Amino acid sequence: MMPDLSRLNEGDSAVIQSIEADEALHHRLQALGFQTGKPVSVVRLGRFHGPLQVRIGMTDVIMRRSDAAKIKVGPTL
Repeated sequence: MMPDLSRLNEGDSAVIQSIEADEALHHRLQALGFQTGKPVSVVRLGRFHGPLQVRIGMTDVIMRRSDAAKIKVGPTL
């Protein structure tokens, strides 16, 4: 089973394997640059299971852990 983005630690990098979200969230994430095969890294974790700051390309995105849990990731090559 692939880990999801919400399980990564601060400073970890991974490659997006799939996005398992409803259509609206899927389109929103794609508009922000979240696409299969793209590298993503966790810049900062919010306290008390708060939101996380994720970097994809040159863009930093603050996202809820529940949304990050829908993004399945694998190791970087």
